Amino acid sequence: MLLAIDAGNSNVTLGLYREDSLIAEWRLLTDPSATFEKYSAHILRLFSDAALKLEDVNGISIASVVPSLNDTLRNIGERQFQVKPLFIDHQTDTGLKIKYESPASLGVDRIVDAFAAITKYGAPCVVIDFGTATTFNVVNAQREFLGGAIAPGLVISAEALFNRTAQLPRVEIAKPEKVIGSSTTLSMQSGIYYGYAGLVDGLLERIIKELDDKPRVIATGGLAKLVAGASRLIEKIDSTLTLEGLRLLHIRSHRNDSGATR
Repeated sequence: MLLAIDAGNSNVTLGLYREDSLIAEWRLLTDPSATFEKYSAHILRLFSDAALKLEDVNGISIASVVPSLNDTLRNIGERQFQVKPLFIDHQTDTGLKIKYESPASLGVDRIVDAFAAITKYGAPCVVIDFGTATTFNVVNAQREFLGGAIAPGLVISAEALFNRTAQLPRVEIAKPEKVIGSSTTLSMQSGIYYGYAGLVDGLLERIIKELDDKPRVIATGGLAKLVAGASRLIEKIDSTLTLEGLRLLHIRSHRNDSGATR
């Protein structure tokens, strides 16, 4: 089995694959200062609760945007699972030509998302990942990663509104029935939800205008289902796109190592 680990700024998402089937998915809170012992105990409990065996894992693929966690994740692979993990970075052979000015500064989750999207849906494409930040990742018809846009995430935007106003309450981030809110709560929900959908579609319109061909538009990340409901341009929601990209890159890496494909 393969364990895919997506270490993001808010959550560490783990996906366990048997062949090409995702049989378990878990989320842990990201703690950059967490020790090997802490995360190891969490993982042991997750496997135990699911009646799964650590020794059945024979591959680990990791995308991390939290450098301080990398040694912990490496130790989890080598000490807990007895497996040397594959860390994806900008030098990993993905078949993408990265046109970013500084490829080393490109978040590895963006690379994994783009690779997974063109593998599953073809190029050109735009992948929107609704995480702590919302990233727009653009691949043209020649499979060149052109870059994209980074916006404050929906939760961050809402938290800024709650924290910087004296009389506005904290409200649930949800889709209101109407844009014109008849109360403070409904007005805030409208501004947060429909305002963010406007940000998404506004950026997408400008991105699509700059491309020569009409791209597929795919959304992923924890809030993808919520926001996509108000978007005119998002075509597909794929909530496990990053994990699937990690699985596919693990396969590609092993094929390359064996000399089967280059």
